[in-house]
Amino acid sequence: MPPLIQLLRPHQWLKNGFVFVGLLFGHAWTDPLRLGQALAAFAAFCLLASAVYVMNDLIDREQDRLHPKKQRRPLAAGTVSVAAASVLAAVLLLAGGSIAWLWAGSAPWIFLVYVVLNIAYSYRLKHVVILDVFIIASGFMLRILAGTLGLGIAPSQWLLLCGLMLTLFLGFAKRRAELNALLAESAGHRRVLEHYTAPMLDQFIGIAAAGTVISYALYTVSAETVALHGTRGLIATVPFVLYGMLRYLWRLHTRGGGGDPAQELLSDPHLLAATAGWLLLVLALLGGAIMPRP
Repeated sequence: MPPLIQLLRPHQWLKNGFVFVGLLFGHAWTDPLRLGQALAAFAAFCLLASAVYVMNDLIDREQDRLHPKKQRRPLAAGTVSVAAASVLAAVLLLAGGSIAWLWAGSAPWIFLVYVVLNIAYSYRLKHVVILDVFIIASGFMLRILAGTLGLGIAPSQWLLLCGLMLTLFLGFAKRRAELNALLAESAGHRRVLEHYTAPMLDQFIGIAAAGTVISYALYTVSAETVALHGTRGLIATVPFVLYGMLRYLWRLHTRGGGGDPAQELLSDPHLLAATAGWLLLVLALLGGAIMPRP
């Protein structure tokens, strides 16, 4: 890709799909107004997230030169100037903020919190052990809130719990992958890695993975879920979640993966199939296409 486009990391826009979770589990995907607002929220997050990536690359360009993969990023490699990247970040912030304010629902403060939190992360919070991963997870949670509260859909406590557990799992897996890739030079790239060890991260990942599967499984069989969706069949989607997480762990420990969830999803046919299978089955169950409502 051209360096300026590469700087935006468009493959990371997949993460912004979290804004559609509220439409899916809130049975609002046929509401044109909410669908339009969700699409606007998705676009706003794409622009704002890319602005954050550009700012991160500006701040971390010296450390990125020590990383075996990140040294090829445009700013670290010198293919994009600091001035050009700074202008690009400002334009992205302005465009994303405008969309969030005008068309992305009734909670533009969520997007402001996202930007402020990520700026704090870039300058300080990414160096605070454990909290750094919670900040990463909060970015996903804000996407969920933008697709629920921002659209006038009350977020389920189960939805928020499952989202938190899943995003903590992905965050700690990212740190584990960085530790794997950088080995002895890890602290030279990201100072917080000085405070992590492989056994410690494996324990954190195990806790978050178990929490994700258990909370999602309990969600599918809870009386509240059955009453809301009118089906007991959601339990059938649990194997897709379990398989996807185990496959992700396998890639983390045997294929040097886990550092970039979007890239893992796009490059691994098993993860792609598990995600697609889960989504199609959920849509079929919630729409009453299979296992008709009682």
